[in-house]
Amino acid sequence: MNDMTNTPVPENRPERKRKPDWIRVKAPTSQGFAETRKLMRELNLNTVCEEAACPNIGECWTKKHATVMILGDVCTRACAFCNVKTGMPRIVDKSEPGHVAEAAAKMGLEHIVITSVDRDDLPDGGADQFVKVINELRNQTPSTTIEILTPDFRNKHEQAIEKIGAAGPDVFNHNLETVPRLYPTIRPGARYYSSLRLLEQMKRHAPSIFTKSGIMLGLGEQRLEVHQVMDDMRSADVDFLTMGQYLQPTPKHAEVVDFVPPKGFDAFAAIARAKGFLMVASSPLTRSSYHAGDDFAQMRAAREEKLAKAAAR
Repeated sequence: MNDMTNTPVPENRPERKRKPDWIRVKAPTSQGFAETRKLMRELNLNTVCEEAACPNIGECWTKKHATVMILGDVCTRACAFCNVKTGMPRIVDKSEPGHVAEAAAKMGLEHIVITSVDRDDLPDGGADQFVKVINELRNQTPSTTIEILTPDFRNKHEQAIEKIGAAGPDVFNHNLETVPRLYPTIRPGARYYSSLRLLEQMKRHAPSIFTKSGIMLGLGEQRLEVHQVMDDMRSADVDFLTMGQYLQPTPKHAEVVDFVPPKGFDAFAAIARAKGFLMVASSPLTRSSYHAGDDFAQMRAAREEKLAKAAAR
């Protein structure tokens, strides 16, 4: 008989939570999706839609809306929620800003969202590339409004704020991602109050730029902890809050603790609006750039209305 004494015991992995019906989306098959994908390939552009396995990619790419991820597709961090590759990135692509602007022009974008991987290897954390992309967009598609979703520029945020503030994007977004208690396990390479300070200092440096931040729900955060994050954001004068359901990209990533139902997101949204945010987007499928153009238009209108009321007093 065969010796079975050294047969490896199968690893007992916990069963992944089954997605509820409200979080399910259809696989992308439209012509618009295929055209958007083809354009990104032709211009050698990365998108967070693909790299982060966004559930809304089918809907957004069908409408020819894509969130471009600059500075490569390799991140210097290893956050427990993110599906982007970790390692040593390649050198910065000098042709990237021009390609981003070309993509915006070909897709006829009224609003574009630009994000990036973390680049702790660069002296300015990648801020200069954001500036070059903004400037190129202003030159080639001057009517396109620009939203940037940046990393935390760890230990380099002052020069980043100065550079980006001078370039003048319409929206500056940096996500807090989760509550402070969960940072050591979910976002170990970052610091909650450093990220909060980045948002606060950008608003002080350039008050006309809208600031935006978001958190994921379903990682084990408590209700009052979420309320505290809202208060912290308002203390930093953040204009726009996004809240969406965390989805586990692979079995190696942080597990989903619970799926928050749509009514739970509605309740959080009501509280957030009461706390004074100009704009709140809160639903299971909400992501930072989901419906960003429409949301920006509403946020701008809300600010104009608020200013008009203040002037009339």
